[in-house]
Amino acid sequence: MGHLTGKRVLITGSEQGIGWATAEGLIRAGCDIYLHYHSGEEGPKALIALAASLGQRAACGYADLIDSEQAQRCVQAGADFLGGIDILINNVGGIVGRKWLGEIDHTFWQTVLDVNMTTVLNVTQSALPYLKSAPDGASIVNLASLAGRSGGHSGSLVYSTTKGAVLTWTRSLAAELGEFGIRVNAVAPGLILGTRFHERHTTQASAAQTIQTIPLGRAGTPEDVARVICFLAAEYDGFVSGATIDINGGVYRM
Repeated sequence: MGHLTGKRVLITGSEQGIGWATAEGLIRAGCDIYLHYHSGEEGPKALIALAASLGQRAACGYADLIDSEQAQRCVQAGADFLGGIDILINNVGGIVGRKWLGEIDHTFWQTVLDVNMTTVLNVTQSALPYLKSAPDGASIVNLASLAGRSGGHSGSLVYSTTKGAVLTWTRSLAAELGEFGIRVNAVAPGLILGTRFHERHTTQASAAQTIQTIPLGRAGTPEDVARVICFLAAEYDGFVSGATIDINGGVYRM
């Protein structure tokens, strides 16, 4: 595994949960980092203070990444601040809401696709020139979901579809970008409590029922996911590409 000291990271959705924990892990591993946010700057500001206390560089910026121009400006700001990009973490995504097949209208369908796929397209396209220029190779890590593997719970049809698409995007992009020394991988978390996603869309009763099916007997934490993302980020000079690592306590085994 390559070292992360001095590596330049752009991460999307760093406000809380998995994004925040991942950014913290990368900072503690020695990275300089640009923190995208959309729904609040308190979390990124705390991370900036952490980086400063460790003698590292961090900055943050707002963008609606569904808008291609805002995404491009965000990536440009990150690359300008960092002097380039070695590692891209595509963390933004969400279920938006639970709707069953008969309830899905075009607006909802398009919104979920935009949140989970258009954001990834816009950011990755904008970051590509910088990733190609990374002197030691580059690493992209995409956030998928157990739902993209298993199909998810009822009411998550569109979300599960988009997260399955993220897995295919990861495999296809790994083939396309390999010649440039860019590794592309994904993580597929299961039930990860302590995130806005589950605070809004998972009841305590549903979480308890799911935990009963997990072989390890507990839900995951954002830190469980962050450790794996940091490993994949460090594979900027490795041989792991096109892979998905499942982080679900043994529920889904493949």
